[in-house]
Amino acid sequence: MKGIIEIAAWIGEEFLILLSEHDALKKIYKPTETVASFYQGYIDNVPDDGNLLIHLEDIFSDTEEMISPLSEEKMNYRYAPGKWTIKDMLVHLSDCERIFVYRALRFSRGDITPLPGFEESSYAEFAAANEREKEDILREYSLVRESSIAFIESLSDEALSRKGTANGYPVSVRMLVNLIYGHHKHHLNILRERYL
Repeated sequence: MKGIIEIAAWIGEEFLILLSEHDALKKIYKPTETVASFYQGYIDNVPDDGNLLIHLEDIFSDTEEMISPLSEEKMNYRYAPGKWTIKDMLVHLSDCERIFVYRALRFSRGDITPLPGFEESSYAEFAAANEREKEDILREYSLVRESSIAFIESLSDEALSRKGTANGYPVSVRMLVNLIYGHHKHHLNILRERYL
């Protein structure tokens, strides 16, 4: 019996260590600035508890759990003619995350050069997502997310507050990093409602 109690105590200490590591994560709240209307729906998806880094990890895990058991046929399903497949959507998420982080990098480093928009339909057309294996797409997306989180963790509050212009709209670094989660959540909701 003593051995079981000792193991439970050890597990308890490990659990407390894990909790304290999460508590030590940088708090990153939603932006308070005025947001361009086409970003507002994404920002509305972000919890305002300051736990953006945890949410970014959790939503990726949720997505991976949802996608992993799907057949190749289901991964290539379109809910209507001309709509993206699940593979298209995953590559779109990865592409957009790279662009949001690139913009955040530029602005956080004090580069105020106005940045252009991008044509998401062209990206999807030329990404050839449907010619790739699901596991390959998920692996790439996982690496993109890991890199994004590492970058976001490195940002000071001052860097998060810096602003620039993207697609003709003023935007803060804080908003850009929150968009990663909000955009992902938006597409995860579509995935649940229209594909699964």
